[in-house]
Amino acid sequence: MDFRNDSSDLDEPDFLEYSDWYIDDRLDPTTPPADVTSCDPTIPVELYHMCAAGVSLVVLVFLSFFVKRSRLCRTCCSGAPGLLHPVGFLEHDYHRGIAAAVFGVLFCSLCVVVIDDNPFPFIESSKGTKEYWKITALLYYPALYYPLLACATVKTKLGYFLGSLLSWLHFSILLCQKVQCPLSSKLHEYYSLLRSLPQLLCLAFLSLIYPLLLLRNGRTSQTLPLHQCPVDKYYTEYLKILLRKKPRKNSISTDQPSLWSRMETLIRLYVYLPIEGFRSPTKLVLSMTVAVISVYQFALLLVLYLVPVLQRMRAGVQEHVSYTLEGFGVNLSEDRSEVLSIVKYYIWVVEVCYVSAVAVSCFITLSTLMRSMVLHRDNLQALFRGDTRKVFNRDRPVRLSHSAVVCWMSFTSYQAAFICLGLLIQQVVFFICFLLFAFLIVVPIVYRQNLIILRILENMWPFWLTLILVVLIQHILTRVLFLQKDGKQFSLTNRRSLYIFTYLLFTFNVLIGVIAGVWRVVFTALYNIVHFCRLDLSLINRGAEIFDPGYHCYSNFLEVEASQSHRVMRAFCFLLLQCQGSGRGCIEKRRSVEEGIQLVPDQKHTKSTKSKRVLARWCLIYTLLNNPSLVRCRRPVVCSLNDVVTNGEMKSSSKPSTEDLVKSELCEKTQGPV
Repeated sequence: MDFRNDSSDLDEPDFLEYSDWYIDDRLDPTTPPADVTSCDPTIPVELYHMCAAGVSLVVLVFLSFFVKRSRLCRTCCSGAPGLLHPVGFLEHDYHRGIAAAVFGVLFCSLCVVVIDDNPFPFIESSKGTKEYWKITALLYYPALYYPLLACATVKTKLGYFLGSLLSWLHFSILLCQKVQCPLSSKLHEYYSLLRSLPQLLCLAFLSLIYPLLLLRNGRTSQTLPLHQCPVDKYYTEYLKILLRKKPRKNSISTDQPSLWSRMETLIRLYVYLPIEGFRSPTKLVLSMTVAVISVYQFALLLVLYLVPVLQRMRAGVQEHVSYTLEGFGVNLSEDRSEVLSIVKYYIWVVEVCYVSAVAVSCFITLSTLMRSMVLHRDNLQALFRGDTRKVFNRDRPVRLSHSAVVCWMSFTSYQAAFICLGLLIQQVVFFICFLLFAFLIVVPIVYRQNLIILRILENMWPFWLTLILVVLIQHILTRVLFLQKDGKQFSLTNRRSLYIFTYLLFTFNVLIGVIAGVWRVVFTALYNIVHFCRLDLSLINRGAEIFDPGYHCYSNFLEVEASQSHRVMRAFCFLLLQCQGSGRGCIEKRRSVEEGIQLVPDQKHTKSTKSKRVLARWCLIYTLLNNPSLVRCRRPVVCSLNDVVTNGEMKSSSKPSTEDLVKSELCEKTQGPV
């Protein structure tokens, strides 16, 4: 068959009319305006990166030679200069705000590498070499921002001065580039500017905090945001609060809590409020900062990827769409203009559902992150007490391993990746749910057409009413006939009637079970989708928790934090190091240490003072006894104390000795915090 002869049968005007329907499809919807590609900033991106990379390398080499290596590692290369470590992740005397800001800048650079066509700023990559330049860029950006952390590690005026110069360099040039060329050709005209906002905020924070530290002569202050705290002051203050005498409760109140107290309890479950004497680990602060930035970056990408397309579709709808709908058997109205308005309204509904899904996903993700922060603190405090069952649901030793260290290193990265993936899954699921709710319930009720769901409910209402009545009847019969309360216990009565109704309602319960099974699947899926970004919860059964990579990473992260940064253990080691030396000052310090870190004021050596001193010593010893990182370092005599439980009972079945009973009694009287 000759198609060319068949096409000649069409009239030329009709052919032109139908060909004009697709004239808009020939245009690329992402084609940038003419003035976007022609924008050239005063300092090009290539020149900025060349200067910044050179200055960063010079600063890092200068700091390595300025700071003696013996201060950081005395056994490495005989004190020769070496590479400075960025931040002490397991320490508490480093500025967490600077580390969080640098990690935020680094994550924004990762978004540039993944999305942009030219991931490596020096060279324009082609399709064949793009992936190789991406790998190179993944190594380049951490090296570029490495000196920003190293300047804070030095803790000197010179380090803060160089950090100020570097932060001003990055912030000023990036701000000038975004002010001169705010438009971009990727996804949306303002996408590049909006994407750079977290990076600008982090660099602005660094540009302010480094000069402030320099003006304070390298000394920290409690007024600084996310301030660094001297290690001796933090650990001793933590130990004082831990050993503080708890007020005794003379009477137990039986009144029900008020509404305000219930609301306060609920707020404390989902809002992280700082408590006295406890600071979150540095690694956890970095993870939460990167998590919030990842929520913003991914939500921005989701919105700007589809919303402008829907807006262009709504603006480009013409009357020819009615012919297309009639070709599929869909007749919205006889009036062409009314069909046009209905189609535009439907596209607007889709846009509203999509934006609402993004907003709900972001809100749920941030709420779960805040809840996880509260649980992080509770879990760490439980591990410090030695209560592993509360965290891992079973007794397990807290010790280091190869997999634990690897998981600790990748915890922040896992958290950001799980948030992005979980946000995408939540967005898809909530968008589908909003679409079904809008087009099956809301829109049919508004236009009073296509009431499919209502018609189904109207035809099946006897069935649903019967199932509801069966459930109510079972609950009423159980409450009235089958259970009888004798004091505080319930007893089963009327067993013959119970057997009869169990048999008669068997078929109804099968149908109710089908509905319950569907609800179980839906609820389980929604629960796992909502909590997908939380690493502190396992999404599978307890016996198979090891196969959940997120929870496995989190549990190993807690083990490393609990074994390597135990507050009481560090306070004890610091007090031992503080007492080294000779002289009257050291004797006075040793006396204050023996008295429980100044828990007891200087008084005459009375009988009560000695008893308080003994009590403080036993509190400290019992607290250190439960330190998981010291288990393998104890002597056999000390290890035998592990058989003594807090309440004074013995774990072993053998008869305890008199010495063990005395030690158990002392531990019970002290009621020391574990």
